[in-house]
Amino acid sequence: MSEEILIIISISLIIFAAPLLSKLLRLPTITIEIMLGAVAAYFAFIVDHAILKLVAELGFLYLMFLAGLEVDLKKLLNISSSLFKKALLYNAILFLFSALITKYFNLSNIFIVILPLISIGLLATLKKEYGDVPWIRLSIIVGLIGEIISIMALTTVSAVLEFGLNWEFYKTIILFILFISSMFFLYKLFHNVMWWYPEIKTYLMPKQDHQEQDIRISMAIFFLMIAVMMYLNLEVAFGAFVAGTFITTFFEKHNKELSSKLEHFGFGWLVPIFFIYVGSSFELDVLLKDGLLKKSFLIVASMISIRLIASLLFIKDLGREKFFLIGLSHSMPLTLLIAVATLAYHNHSITQYYYYAFILAAILEVLIVMITIKSLSNIMKLKL
Repeated sequence: MSEEILIIISISLIIFAAPLLSKLLRLPTITIEIMLGAVAAYFAFIVDHAILKLVAELGFLYLMFLAGLEVDLKKLLNISSSLFKKALLYNAILFLFSALITKYFNLSNIFIVILPLISIGLLATLKKEYGDVPWIRLSIIVGLIGEIISIMALTTVSAVLEFGLNWEFYKTIILFILFISSMFFLYKLFHNVMWWYPEIKTYLMPKQDHQEQDIRISMAIFFLMIAVMMYLNLEVAFGAFVAGTFITTFFEKHNKELSSKLEHFGFGWLVPIFFIYVGSSFELDVLLKDGLLKKSFLIVASMISIRLIASLLFIKDLGREKFFLIGLSHSMPLTLLIAVATLAYHNHSITQYYYYAFILAAILEVLIVMITIKSLSNIMKLKL
C-alpha cells in the first residue's frame, strides 16, 4: 500500500474516531487528535509528506480565519479605554516576567518573545464547547490585542533572524506597519460605503441563495488576504485572521448563519487535519531524551504562571471564581509557539533539544489547559 493511501486512511479514521473517543475518555477532541496523530506517526501510518504538510498549513490558516470570525471590529473599536489599558498592561506584565525568567535562568533572548505569545485560535474551540459566555468574550478581546502584539513580535523576530539588522529588515517592518494602517483605512471605507449603500450586502450575499454565495465570497476574501500577505512577505496567519474579522464585521448581522456554516466546515475537516499533523510532527522517541519532559513541563509552568499572575487584573470584571480563566485560555499559543520555535531552530537561535521541548510544551499546554477547564466546569459547576 502506498504511503499516500495509508496517510489518507489514517487521517480519515482519526477524524472519525476522535469525537467518539473524546466522549468516552472525557477529553477535548483536539487533544485526542494530537495524541492519535503522534501514535499514527510512531507506527509509520502517517509519514512526512508534502501534500499533507500543505493541507495542514491550510488547516492552520483556516483555524486563524475562524479565530478572526470571533472578533467584530465595530465592537472592538468601541471597547472602553479602561479595558484597553488593562489589555495592554496584561501583555506588558507577560513580557516583563518573561524577561525576568529569561535573565534569571540565563536563557536565549528568544525566550522573551516566546513565553508571552498569545494565539486565540483555540478560543474558537472553547467557545464552541462552552458557548458565548462573558469570560470567553473578554478573553477574546484581550487575546486579540495580545495576538496582534505577538504577531508584531513574530514578524520582527522573523525579519531579524532572516535578514539581520539591514535594509530588508526595516523594509519588512515598514510594510507591516503600512499593512495595518491600510486595514484601518479599508475598514473606514467599507463601513461608510455599506452605510450609504446597504443593498451591496444583499447583492454579495443574497437572502435566497441556492449557490452558497456566502461561502464563496468568504473563501475568496480568505485566499485573497493570504495572497496579499505572501506578496508582501509578511505573516500569512495574520492575513487569515484579518479575513475572518472582515467577514464578521461587515456580514454577521446580514447573514447570522454564515459563521456557523464556516465553523462546521472547518472543524469537521480542515482544522482536525492540522491538529493531527501537529501530533505527527512530534517524535515519541524523543520523550526518552534526558530531562526533556521535565524541561517541557517547566516551560509550560512558566507560560501558565505568568498568565495567571497577569489575569489578576480582571478580578473585578469576572470575580474571584473565574478571573483565572483568562490566563488559562491564553495559555495555548499552540500555532504561534510551534511557528516561532521552528523559526528559531532553523536559524540556530535554539538547539534541537529546546526545539523538541517547545513542541512538547505546546502539546502539553493544550492537554493541561483543556482538561483543567473541563474539570473546573464539572467540579465547581461554573457557568462556562
